[in-house]
Amino acid sequence: NIRNMKKKSLLLIIAISIYAMFAIAQKTGTFTDSRDGKKYKTIKIGAQTWMAENLAYKAKYGCWAYDNNINNVTKIGYLYNWETAKSACPKGWHLPNDAEWKILIDYLGGESVAGGKLKETELTHWTSPNIGATNETGFTAIPGGYRYNDGTFSFVGIYGYWWSATEVDSINVWNYGIYNNYGYIVKGLGNKKVGFSVRCLRNN
Repeated sequence: NIRNMKKKSLLLIIAISIYAMFAIAQKTGTFTDSRDGKKYKTIKIGAQTWMAENLAYKAKYGCWAYDNNINNVTKIGYLYNWETAKSACPKGWHLPNDAEWKILIDYLGGESVAGGKLKETELTHWTSPNIGATNETGFTAIPGGYRYNDGTFSFVGIYGYWWSATEVDSINVWNYGIYNNYGYIVKGLGNKKVGFSVRCLRNN
C-alpha cells in the first residue's frame, strides 16, 4: 500500500544518505614513524593518502608545543615554522604543496564545504559551535591554533592552520585554515616564521 511504499522510500533515502556520508573515506590505516616510534592514523581520500593526525615529531629547531606545554602535543601535535615544516615529515611522506591541497579540496566539493568534511565532529578539541563538521573523510582536522613571531600562542580550539609547501614570496607561504564557526576551508598567506600545524601526505 501507499504507506508501506512511503516507508520503504524513506528507508532507502536514509540508507543512501548513510552510504554517501561514509563513501568519501575509502581506506584507513596506520603508519609508525621510525624516528620516534609514534604511530599515526592514516586515511585515503580519493587518490591521496593523508595522515589523519597532526604531526607530533619533535624537530631540533622551529617547533613548539602549544603554550610551551608538552602535554598539548599528545592532543594537537607540534606547531612548526615553515622552514622546519618542509622537512619534518617522515621518509615516504611530505609536506603537501598548494596544488595537492587543491586536489583534496576539489575532491570534497570546494572550499565552501570541504572544511566541515575534514573537521572532527566532537567538541573534544573544537570549541562549540563547530559548524558544519561531519568528518565524513576521516581526516579528523583539529584546531591547534598558532604561535606568533613573538612567542605567544592563540586560538587553540578555535582555529586550525596547516602549512603548504608552496612559497608565495620571501616572507609568505600558502596555508589552509579551518574554523570552529564555519564549514569552509580558507586559503591564506602565512608568515614563514609563525607556528602552524602539519599534515603529511604520502608520496606517490
